[in-house]
Amino acid sequence: MPRVRSVFLSDIHLGTRACQAECLLDFLREYSAEQTFLIGDIIDFWAMSRSIHWTPAQNTVVQKLLRRARHGERVVFIPGNHDEALREYCGVVFGDIEVAAELVHETADGRRFLLIHGDLFDQVTRHHRWVAVLGDHAYNLLVRLNNWLSWGRRKLGLAGYWSLAGYAKRKVKTALNFIFDFEESAVHHARERGLDGVICGHIHWAAIREVDGLSYVNCGDWVDSCTAIVEHFDGRLELVAWGVRQRVPALAAPAIEPAEA
Repeated sequence: MPRVRSVFLSDIHLGTRACQAECLLDFLREYSAEQTFLIGDIIDFWAMSRSIHWTPAQNTVVQKLLRRARHGERVVFIPGNHDEALREYCGVVFGDIEVAAELVHETADGRRFLLIHGDLFDQVTRHHRWVAVLGDHAYNLLVRLNNWLSWGRRKLGLAGYWSLAGYAKRKVKTALNFIFDFEESAVHHARERGLDGVICGHIHWAAIREVDGLSYVNCGDWVDSCTAIVEHFDGRLELVAWGVRQRVPALAAPAIEPAEA
């Protein structure tokens, strides 16, 4: 039997050195599901235009997702900005995997979420692509440095996972302002569509919270944080931080007061 109803993944960045494919494989082995939603930047064509780093583990990730689809699990791929070339194929099915620009997902408890990568809410990516590409180079540099730091920490016997890229994002005020603006834009878009919330990716900042009465959910990434969202069979959404084996309290539908009922 599937362990959860749905799995939501984003920003895997296959084809790069930064991709944590081994961790993702461990997660996929643990979390079987009725449906899997791949919410953008699954394959990093931006990075692959410069150089390709494709490992056996990354190949196994693709094979495992295809196998899930063949065995009857619903698998939907929503392209992001790094794999935007595949947006030309929205509406097509490849190897039993659906390709869609966006999707409205209804949870088991009846809430309706917009599934979308999120670059739509990023003004830099939309209007200043060269800045986005420059930022992508800088982020990849931080991730590479983080790999060396992780190796050094293991040699020194230091326990726990520590992300240099995540630390930089937490410390830089403009980065935090961008994240909060992104969240507000995403929630505003979901409200205009008459939905209960949004599940997205793009900014590599996992979150699961209520914003202005709607649910904002971000899958995070499989580059430095190794996070995913799972939906349980009662509709609760849970953020799983696989890199450190931590869980964030599940997000259920807002309680209704007796007077409101």
